[in-house]
Amino acid sequence: MSSPRHALPGTHQPPTPGSHTVGPEDAGPHGPRPEDDRPEDDHPEDAGSDGPRNDGVHPVDESRPLGRILLFGIQHVLVMAATPISAIFLMSATLRLDPRLTVDLLSAAFVLSGAGSLIQSLGPWKFGPRLPFVMLPGGAPLVLFLAIAEQHGLRTATGAVILTALFSFVVLPVFSRLLAFFPALVIGTMIVIVGVNLVKVGAVLVTGRPGEPGFAAPVNLGLGMATIGFTVVCYLLFSGVLRQLAVMLGLLAGTAFAAALGTVDLGRAAEGGLFNVPQPLPFGSPRFDLVAALPLMLYSLASMAEATGQTVINAEAVGKEIDRRTAVPRTIRGDALTSLAGGFLGLPLMVTSGENIGIVRVTGVRSRFVTAAAGLVLIAIGFLAPVTRAISVIPSAVIGGTAMVVFAVITVLGIQMLGRSDLDRHTNTFVCAVALALGLLPILVPGVYAGFPPNLRILLESGVAVGAFTAALLHFLFHHIRPGDAARVAAARTESDR
Repeated sequence: MSSPRHALPGTHQPPTPGSHTVGPEDAGPHGPRPEDDRPEDDHPEDAGSDGPRNDGVHPVDESRPLGRILLFGIQHVLVMAATPISAIFLMSATLRLDPRLTVDLLSAAFVLSGAGSLIQSLGPWKFGPRLPFVMLPGGAPLVLFLAIAEQHGLRTATGAVILTALFSFVVLPVFSRLLAFFPALVIGTMIVIVGVNLVKVGAVLVTGRPGEPGFAAPVNLGLGMATIGFTVVCYLLFSGVLRQLAVMLGLLAGTAFAAALGTVDLGRAAEGGLFNVPQPLPFGSPRFDLVAALPLMLYSLASMAEATGQTVINAEAVGKEIDRRTAVPRTIRGDALTSLAGGFLGLPLMVTSGENIGIVRVTGVRSRFVTAAAGLVLIAIGFLAPVTRAISVIPSAVIGGTAMVVFAVITVLGIQMLGRSDLDRHTNTFVCAVALALGLLPILVPGVYAGFPPNLRILLESGVAVGAFTAALLHFLFHHIRPGDAARVAAARTESDR
């Protein structure tokens, strides 16, 4: 899944055993959370209610004034815009693409991110869970795309994306039957790993990579910390709509501070034409090679597991009950459909992003129409070249400072879910500990699997995949296999005593 997602009060009611629904997230074991902990908003039914309003409309499905929805949507865009920009620039630098082709791909990335966000937020037919989701080019899928392109060519890499999207549709019915083996313990563990990994991604935007020139430069560290400070001040001093915009205001204040220090190149925003139009099949007709596409197909299984966790945690963040057996497949279908279209535009796999979940928790605005508005803004950016360039001048350190705060919220959400997973039971503690150890290993020690075969290394280096599958396997062994063995042994002893 993607790289890159306050008010964090309250605990959650434990779900009914065996249930496939996610309960309201604002009520604790002693009743509703204190009024002082509720997000401030002039729409109290959105910011603090635990369920549908008196008119029966859940805050997720509530439409707001167009101007306010667009404003909140722009906030989502500003936080997430660095991901498609950095993904395409990395793709261009690695594959030495022509500048004009890079512009076309960047345009396509924004348009597809917007279209995917609309699908996931509005949920047409059987696509999209109708939750506030955004979509972005995936980080790990991008690495796999580049590896395939370098080994087999860009046309084969494009074909691999298309094959993987179709593969997702084929295996989805099988995967859906396995959702019962992803309880809160497994998903909570996975979300903690996702959050830690994303915080690291945000931190790298501030510091740069170790060994590269300018690593941990004081000016970049200062910009990142200042952006975090501006966000905290805005959240502390403001209320209502301004508090809900604290993330965007902090990012804008950080950009202004960077401009005052002379680290913003505004000249780039004025270069080039006015419009971009994504070009279909920019690398030529795709070439389909199942062997070359296999690593990407295997990764898609891990991506499905991550989509499961993100769908559940998103529903909890907005306090909406969902049926995992229908909501999760809708999310995966939305990913697959967007990726299929992206393959014909020369892009890597597109995935639902956890970035916006943190923003939802910061702002208290749960309407899915806000992320739908963000989708429309992203599409507009894809066609308007000056806007794309203007966003691209925001220093990475400023975006990284904002991202660290937003991404850390995902870790907290995972911890909250683990808090409802009966960790007092030693078995659950053991399952969580082993999954966290194996899942965090490649994140905390990059390159630990460098000596393994390439295809195996691809899977092992995905901490989210390793952690999710480890937790699911151990949970199955301890809670499904071992209890059955114990029951059979007890029955045999009873028979022998007769």
